[in-house]
Amino acid sequence: MTPQEFEILVKKGSIPAVCYLYGEESFLLERATRSLLERAIDPSLKDFNYNVFYGNESKGVDIVDAAQTLPMFAERRAVLVKRAENLTAAACEILLPYVLNPAASTCLIFSGTKIDQRKKFFVELKKHGTLVEFKRIYDNKLSSFIQAESSVLGKPIEPAAADLLSFLIGNNLQELSSQLEKLAVFAGTRSRITLDDVRTIASSSKSFTVFELAKYLCLRDLQNALKSLDTLFLNGEETPMMIGALSRHFRQLWRVREMLDRKAAKTDIAKEVGINPYFLDDMISQARNFGRGTLRCIFDELYRCDLASKTGGGQPYTLMHGLVVGICTS
Repeated sequence: MTPQEFEILVKKGSIPAVCYLYGEESFLLERATRSLLERAIDPSLKDFNYNVFYGNESKGVDIVDAAQTLPMFAERRAVLVKRAENLTAAACEILLPYVLNPAASTCLIFSGTKIDQRKKFFVELKKHGTLVEFKRIYDNKLSSFIQAESSVLGKPIEPAAADLLSFLIGNNLQELSSQLEKLAVFAGTRSRITLDDVRTIASSSKSFTVFELAKYLCLRDLQNALKSLDTLFLNGEETPMMIGALSRHFRQLWRVREMLDRKAAKTDIAKEVGINPYFLDDMISQARNFGRGTLRCIFDELYRCDLASKTGGGQPYTLMHGLVVGICTS
């Protein structure tokens, strides 16, 4: 079952007796779990009808006992098993009979990062319960996600504004959601969130400084690139986040550069690469500053810095300073 199908069912009041919510996108997974719990049990009686267990601590029997307990003063109770991917094989064996014959008055929720659908426990859970995977949203789908989220908030966002926000924040959905809430408030009585709104709100954020850093790198403006880098470190920005944002930007430049080499029309570049026409001229101008050989070297350096930053292979500022100087003087 897809997350969208699951959301529709829950909103209609169809509460599963057993479900396993899993995947890499923790923000959507946790939001779906909260939504399910809000509809599964009466909040005023939560203390009596809600249990939480952890897969790395449970032997299975405690979960079964809680799930088989009748609800108090309510029609349903809920049992949540966090980090369910850490349940042992023995615990899954104990849980299996319950999955095959769950209590009608309990909503048993497993949540985790991954599953092995070859194992009997998951084969049977898929038959008798509900499996929902929350996949990480790829960069080219972020703008659509942002537009859908803003509509839910009652403040539709302009496509160009969604594109800029997706570039500034990347696929950190928690941060995207937070920024959208700020933008909805900032827009006030206006019916839409505009490009200028995003620029105004984001200009004070660390993400905007990464945007500036990428721009100065592509212009090979070493002085301003280093100023942006210093600001990011003063604001406490983490090196992996900076490298991730820069990698996204240079991936787009690579694709634009390839299409320029093929003499592709601007409209084709915008469509294939997924760039809003509002930003297309800037991206083309930046791409013209780099040959594919140079871009390949930049990706090698981005990978080297990312690996070193995660394995203690150098001081973060020294790594990023070297990266910036290398790109600007390449």
